[in-house]
Amino acid sequence: MAAAAVLAAVLAGCGSNAGTTSTAHDSTVRPAVEAASGGAGQALSGTVTVFAAASLDRTFTELGKRFEAAHPGVNVKFSFGGSDSLAAQITEGAPADVFAAASTTTMGIVTKAGDAAGDPVVFVRNELEIAVAPGDPLRIATLADLAGPGVKVALCAPSVPCGAAAQKALKAARVHLTPVTQEQDVTSALTKVELGSVDAALVYHTDVAGAAGKVSGIDFAAAASAINTYPVTVLKDAPNPAAAQAFEQYLLSSAGESVLLQAGFLKP
Repeated sequence: MAAAAVLAAVLAGCGSNAGTTSTAHDSTVRPAVEAASGGAGQALSGTVTVFAAASLDRTFTELGKRFEAAHPGVNVKFSFGGSDSLAAQITEGAPADVFAAASTTTMGIVTKAGDAAGDPVVFVRNELEIAVAPGDPLRIATLADLAGPGVKVALCAPSVPCGAAAQKALKAARVHLTPVTQEQDVTSALTKVELGSVDAALVYHTDVAGAAGKVSGIDFAAAASAINTYPVTVLKDAPNPAAAQAFEQYLLSSAGESVLLQAGFLKP
């Protein structure tokens, strides 16, 4: 009963500053809940552990700081990595409160195992981009250029959402290439470009935007055929369910959406 009272207070406080954010409706999307930045009567405390796709690192770190400021009794702890790896950890019993994946496929690993507390919600989308060294010294302009002689390319592994999207885009563009490395998350693929270990990598638009000039980004038409959707869910065995629900609501609020859109994510 006490946990229910806390959750009721959270929801009541969230509604006091309310508006609504519309999303597309399908089996993984429900209307976003407008969350307030905090208010009297909220008594959240403890740690809320969030497992999140590597491409969410920068934005979720910022959202975590804002959430903690609104709820001084709460500490947000993140574990970032490849969505498939995080999903496997959850199904194997790793303690976590919230899971945010970079694809509905990897979220499906968790839902099929019965580890989600409810239906996941798609909160943003993300599109691929070619990352190259600043100034694009090899004059790469299209996906086909990546298959040129001597061009070293990093891709995410096919089991990782960014890798699955890359394969879909390459197929749509009818481009075949052999990467020199396949990384387990998009951050590692981007880092290969930043360090000069490869000439190019297929990463998300948000990763290029967040690299602060360390790489240049090249748009390509086939990216539109491989846009990834990002779902989030509170986990069934969440150690801190009240804070987990509040964090999810904050993520779905207009305040949370604003941070994500400014980083280059697309609306659901």
